[in-house]
Amino acid sequence: MKIYIDGEFYDKAEAKLSVFDHGLLYGDGIFEGIRFYEGRVFRLEEHLRRLEFSAKAIALTLPIPLAEIGEAVLETIRINNLQDGYVRLVVTRGCGDLGLSPLNCPKATVFIIAATIKLYAPEKYTHGLEVVTCSTRRIAHGALSPMVKSLNYLNNVMAKLEAINAGAGEGLMLNEQGFVAECTGDNIFLVHGGKITTPPVSSGVLAGVTREVVFEMAKEEGIEMSEPQITRYDIYTADECFLTGTAAEVIPVVRLDHRPIGEGSPGPVTKRMIEKFHTLTKNTGTPVYPNF
Repeated sequence: MKIYIDGEFYDKAEAKLSVFDHGLLYGDGIFEGIRFYEGRVFRLEEHLRRLEFSAKAIALTLPIPLAEIGEAVLETIRINNLQDGYVRLVVTRGCGDLGLSPLNCPKATVFIIAATIKLYAPEKYTHGLEVVTCSTRRIAHGALSPMVKSLNYLNNVMAKLEAINAGAGEGLMLNEQGFVAECTGDNIFLVHGGKITTPPVSSGVLAGVTREVVFEMAKEEGIEMSEPQITRYDIYTADECFLTGTAAEVIPVVRLDHRPIGEGSPGPVTKRMIEKFHTLTKNTGTPVYPNF
């Protein structure tokens, strides 16, 4: 495996960052998870745009132009000779000292990993996940905007640990007002009477790239979509539920807090969204290899 770091490629064992990098010391940085399928990178432009927005939000200057970062993503996949997999694109504040000030970091660091990923077991996509509500709340906009895909994921990690300890596949996170935000790494969608709802970004939601794809697919299918404030009651009484994320793709949820959702099995709208998503990933995307 070859890892990209600031314009050079290193073997996995030799790919190292300084212990004085502020991404490590303080979680000061941003990242994107990007999928590629059959030699095409799915929604590369959308991921790069979100990276740019995250950088602007935390006053982080990207060390190279966005187009060059995009090309580096493609080259990292090429040099590893991969057709299907997952890219982790990370930009840290860079190497500094032990002070918090970002002014002590003269230049940001970019590193890119291209590998494979399997977030959930294959049978979960067929039979669905069980989810539990976590006591750990989603970080509020007044603390750190959930729209920023930052390296500070301890909030999500603690919620994930709750879900693991409860024997569940995922953890549902509420905001400080008690409304549903998202799961530890995925956006959440409900189906009521053939209509799809999902929490608004103001609820503490990351504007997921796959989340936006669901809006597009629903429009193509003529399915009404809305973004109301959602409570756990709405999930308990939903006909269907599913999660979305770059690594997760589209996955059904069949139980919340030991209560079956709908019939307790993946529903028709969820199955249709999964089918359409797989078709989309196979037929669209930025080509990785020349003369594709």
